[in-house]
Amino acid sequence: MKERTARRERSTGETRIRLALDLDGGERKIDVPDSFFAHMLDALATHAGFGIDLEARGDTEIDLHHTVEDVGIVFGDALQQALGERRSVVRFAHAYAPLDEALARAVVDLSGRGFFEWQVPPELEQVWVTRDFPLTLVADFFQAFADRGRLTLHLTVLSARNGHHAAEAAFKAVALALRQAVTRRDSSEVPSTKGTLSE
Repeated sequence: MKERTARRERSTGETRIRLALDLDGGERKIDVPDSFFAHMLDALATHAGFGIDLEARGDTEIDLHHTVEDVGIVFGDALQQALGERRSVVRFAHAYAPLDEALARAVVDLSGRGFFEWQVPPELEQVWVTRDFPLTLVADFFQAFADRGRLTLHLTVLSARNGHHAAEAAFKAVALALRQAVTRRDSSEVPSTKGTLSE
């Protein structure tokens, strides 16, 4: 069975990122300059069933935005590479993830087109999860991930009182949906009436 792996790197004046991804499992090694972001990435890889080896450095003396967004870019690039022609995948999936009072829903289509839609309760739109990590960075990460991974992702925090719980439920919902969407089918066909998901 063909391996579904990828290695990607990105080096700019703002960040330096190296990522290896295995869609079918493996070890998880995550070295990023923010503990909460590392926690979210670990939750994403764990519940998606992905193996990941990630090292990221960035201009965090400014803020976390460049680092979080660029990790999303590299993660999306790696997903795109690992999926290849997207043959034999389920393609469509959705999942709900609760965390105490928080509930998030993710709907995924490995469509070959990058699109991201984000909805969160108005009272949480400007909340800070930690002193350094605003909830808006969750949207920034997944915007970059969906764009570069060429997938459609609708991510909704349906309810939450706690910013940490809202963010973690969102990451876990995406992970569970991705786990279903990348699952191998018995057929070797591309799941599309147009015959391709890579053009």
